Amino acid sequence: MKINYEGTMREAAFAKQNKDKWLKFENVLRNNVQVSPDELSALYIEITDHLSYAQTFYPNSNTLRYLNGLSVLAHQKIYKTKRESRSRFITFYTEEFPLFFAQYQKQLLISFLTFALFSIIGAYSSATDGDFVRLILGDGYVNMTLDNIDSGDPMAVYKEMGEMNMFLGITINNVRVALIAFLFGIFFSLGTLYILMRNAIMLGSFQYFFYDQGMLWESARTIWIHGTIEISVIIVAGAAGLVFGNGILFPGTYSRLQSFVRGAKAGLKIVISTVPFFIIAGFLEGFVTRHTEMPDWLAILIILGSLNLIVFYYVIYPIKLKRRHERIHSV
Repeated sequence: MKINYEGTMREAAFAKQNKDKWLKFENVLRNNVQVSPDELSALYIEITDHLSYAQTFYPNSNTLRYLNGLSVLAHQKIYKTKRESRSRFITFYTEEFPLFFAQYQKQLLISFLTFALFSIIGAYSSATDGDFVRLILGDGYVNMTLDNIDSGDPMAVYKEMGEMNMFLGITINNVRVALIAFLFGIFFSLGTLYILMRNAIMLGSFQYFFYDQGMLWESARTIWIHGTIEISVIIVAGAAGLVFGNGILFPGTYSRLQSFVRGAKAGLKIVISTVPFFIIAGFLEGFVTRHTEMPDWLAILIILGSLNLIVFYYVIYPIKLKRRHERIHSV
């Protein structure tokens, strides 16, 4: 009987090269180790590729039998996950996304610092150039606001539209801005930085304008009722654009196309996370901000509550969740 030593050696080399991936996948399946759906899907695709390869080159081998069993187990696991898709929406926001976002705190910080810097630049430019506010906000808005101040209701602009129309219009517009901030990341992250800069300069000019009119507190207590969440999630969308752009600039061990796709998917996931917050911001602007007669303590409570919600969800909770998972997996 002739023994195919060369084929056996190749099979051994194939198994040795991929053993760690197979064992990792088996551990995930048998011990219910928590991984993201994207990672589970990538592992499954790779295992099925290896299975096809083994069926072609190593028929009737132990390697083929092992991979076939692993593939069946994976199929059952993924099928079970599909049946649980109703709870996926909840777990995306409570577990999957925060854990995923923990790795992008640096991009979030860069986005925040960029926005803060250009907000200061916008306010400074308004203070040193009398025409800058009109250049940024437009003559129509400035003149209308001056008329509202003269009539004793400086925040009247938030009362002109019906509640529902304002809610829908503002929410759609804010989601549009977030998508633009994300998509402009394709211009090597510079496009995203430009969108952040433009919105930040507008905000800085806007706040200085009210300060110059002696209405800083009146404007701040009113505008930031909805603006705390609205501006915060625009900054988060900016982080999504930087993730996208960095995927193009820094492919690492991936091909540039693979890195581009990974960056686009990661950035889009971040943008999707902002949608509920934009809905909350739109609701506040449409139904709550218009009540300028509310006491200061209530306005401050809403603003601080909104700030705590954003900081907890996008900074504190992701870091805590990451540390918890690291402790579990290190045992």
